[in-house]
Amino acid sequence: MSATGPTAVVFDLDGTLVDSEPNYYEAGRRVLQRHGVTGFTWEEHAGFLGVGTRETLHTLRERYGLAAPVAELLAEKNDEYLRLAKASTEAYPRMREFAELLAAAGCPVAVASGSSRAAIEAVLPAAGLDGLFTTLVSAEEVARGKPEPDVFLEAARRLGVRPEDCAVVEDAPPGWEAARRAGMRCVAVPYLPEQADEAEAAVGAGAGLVFRGGQREFSAERAFAWVTGAA
Repeated sequence: MSATGPTAVVFDLDGTLVDSEPNYYEAGRRVLQRHGVTGFTWEEHAGFLGVGTRETLHTLRERYGLAAPVAELLAEKNDEYLRLAKASTEAYPRMREFAELLAAAGCPVAVASGSSRAAIEAVLPAAGLDGLFTTLVSAEEVARGKPEPDVFLEAARRLGVRPEDCAVVEDAPPGWEAARRAGMRCVAVPYLPEQADEAEAAVGAGAGLVFRGGQREFSAERAFAWVTGAA
């Protein structure tokens, strides 16, 4: 609980609220294959976890010497992803429980994501989460993506709270760093278990809560108690 009222909580979307990474991987694989790149692996995709789609495609375009401009690749990937996301996107059950606990306690909540606005607006209802979140910020609406703090700071602005009165929920290193730069506390839930030590180092003592086992270990009750100061 902050000095000015309930703590606001800003959720990352992909890999945090919903398990969307398989869909993002498949969408990216299809687009790259269409442009002559075969053999794009999950391991290569995992290296971009937490990085915005535009930034990811910019790097891949340079890596593979693609002729198509980033804007064209982005439109293609968004189209592929939206088809996949609308067909099947699952919310993490304990994250849903956490969001419901916050809503019941009157804590302001938002989603701030490196995805496009269209992707956010497709995924939330597909996962049954659209009723919980009305404040949404996409990477398209700010100047810089994560690890810069822009999406989180814009979420705080729209919620009408100070950054220091916010906690971020994030699954990947760029998000943990963005939370630190925004001056916000952080609940780190690593998508990749091998990044648990990195999460501990990133959020810092006293400024973060780390679930080293990721979603498998995540506890809605423990996160709620830590965020609201009831722990």
